Amino acid sequence: MNLSSRARTYDLRRREVAKRISEVGGKKLLVVTGLGSTNWDFTAAGDRDLIFPMWGAMGGAVPVGLGLALAQPKNRVLVATGDGEMLMGLGSLATVAVQAPANLTIVVFDNEHYGETGMQLSATADKADIAAIATGCGIKSAININNDKELKKALPKLFKIPGPSLWVIKVRAESLDFVLPPKDGAFLKDRFRRALLGDVGIL
Repeated sequence: MNLSSRARTYDLRRREVAKRISEVGGKKLLVVTGLGSTNWDFTAAGDRDLIFPMWGAMGGAVPVGLGLALAQPKNRVLVATGDGEMLMGLGSLATVAVQAPANLTIVVFDNEHYGETGMQLSATADKADIAAIATGCGIKSAININNDKELKKALPKLFKIPGPSLWVIKVRAESLDFVLPPKDGAFLKDRFRRALLGDVGIL
């Protein structure tokens, strides 16, 4: 089996994984979704005011999530992004390890492809191991999840493990219909701030 076709056989489907994570996290979970497919995945699972989708900022999801976790230490923060977006911002994992916010969880949906630019293979289809990179940066809880059995066993612990933690979930490479969140940046910022802080959050 070649590298390109391998990811098309994975049993975990990204939309279903996003739905299951959303259900475990609950409505108070603060979510930052990375540029591309994870935006569509979490919108399909149920758009809400405390989800902040990144538009046009590849590599920026983890830094934004880190800042949010540091500013809101009493709230659980999830960054959900893809392997391509995470590969663009690997340096942010070192900063996450140094700052060590206990309320930050990072989940990488790894389909081993760059979904937004034509489904070219990413480095995770070959030798790159994002969980190992996170461990090398100093993130103590970094794991790979390769199938539904592993996900079922691990999922109840996702937001109970002291952070920062990083999970790389292998998901099937597939083309899905877009389910788009709002695109207006000012609206998304104000929506999120109002839901989190009330009217005082709107400047």
